[in-house]
Amino acid sequence: MKNVIVGFAIALVFWFFMFAPWTAHLFNFWVVMLIATTLLTALSLVSGKDDLKRVYNFKPSHILVGLVSAAVLYLVFFTGNYFSHLLFDFSKQQITNIYATKQQADKILIGLALLLWIGPSEEIFWRGFAQDRLMKKYGDMNGFIITTAIYAFVHIWAFNFMLFMAALICGIFWGWMYMKYKSVVPGIISHAVWDAVIFVILPITQ
Repeated sequence: MKNVIVGFAIALVFWFFMFAPWTAHLFNFWVVMLIATTLLTALSLVSGKDDLKRVYNFKPSHILVGLVSAAVLYLVFFTGNYFSHLLFDFSKQQITNIYATKQQADKILIGLALLLWIGPSEEIFWRGFAQDRLMKKYGDMNGFIITTAIYAFVHIWAFNFMLFMAALICGIFWGWMYMKYKSVVPGIISHAVWDAVIFVILPITQ
């Protein structure tokens, strides 16, 4: 559990630098994100080396589950974007602010980074390591709830309600997938594809 806490601390610090209004302008978001996810992935794979076969068990059906779930989650956010504009005056600006990080790097590079590294790395740490360890220690449901809460909380530094809710919904979605399939593979595929589609290929706002 010590390494899970260390991972949470790393995430808390790096997400602060990436999102907090006092620090975000000082750094390139994508460089910091790549450093953070690399550290978290290394911590996860080294600390969880004895569980790799179990956590990364693969079935061909995981590919379809990952792709379909990414499409479902995209539709959830597409619909949520529409209704959030009706309900909250601030939602459009906050969502625009989330997409503003695209100005810090080439769009193709961002898409490749999300698809091939950032999305998979987040699942490796948050679900494949942190949630897995917490589920083993506190039970499946408690581990799922704790991990999801912390995953959403580290996004609080942006003071952006729409980002916080997006993280919470995603945390619930991918956390439930890990709890159901007992493999991080469907979540890796889902997270990677969803990231690339919603942020670069078919963004929900321009």
